[in-house]
Amino acid sequence: MKLFTFLIVLSLIPGTVPAQDTQVDLGISVADGELRSFYLAVSNHYRVPGEEVVSVKERYRFRNEELPVVYYLAARARVKPSAIIDLRIRHMSWLDISFRYGLTPEIFFVPLTVEKVGPPYGKAYGHYKKYHPNKEWKKIVLSDNEVVDLVNLRFISEYHKLAPDTVIKMRGQGMNFVNINVEIEKGKGKSKGKQGKVKKNKKDKPGKGKA
Repeated sequence: MKLFTFLIVLSLIPGTVPAQDTQVDLGISVADGELRSFYLAVSNHYRVPGEEVVSVKERYRFRNEELPVVYYLAARARVKPSAIIDLRIRHMSWLDISFRYGLTPEIFFVPLTVEKVGPPYGKAYGHYKKYHPNKEWKKIVLSDNEVVDLVNLRFISEYHKLAPDTVIKMRGQGMNFVNINVEIEKGKGKSKGKQGKVKKNKKDKPGKGKA
């Protein structure tokens, strides 16, 4: 029990646990397989210890899909995640935290190939199209939910090397990002399974092959 407590405390200090250690295990039991997969994805993509991801979630009661926002903003602002967390628990909006570090809403958007963007991204990308040409970034207003959706869109598409348009379609079907991450993982598993199958020649019968 003392060792478990020590690991929790240690994991809260950025840089004390090598990020590569999280490639295999979170170090903490997560019963829900979907959540475990999501936490590992966050850990691997943002190069932070898995134990830290779980601890931040449990200690500060962030929603699962807010975790990528914490690490994304920390990386862009070049500060420790604890700095972002501190401002957030003071009830600052994600957008205000971004402005605090001189970051503009431009950082939240990824290029898309579709002309019409459906919910929940339509309004945000509407602002982007309107103010992007003149670089009027500070005129773009994003709610906390819109920031979360945009950051997770970038996170999931980059982590899985998938077109953002595909992720938007899945999100538009009402799936949350924990579900989306799992569905993409399942799809990868099926693809590998299909590639791994060896087609048998109808002429070759068991026991009749050439020596």
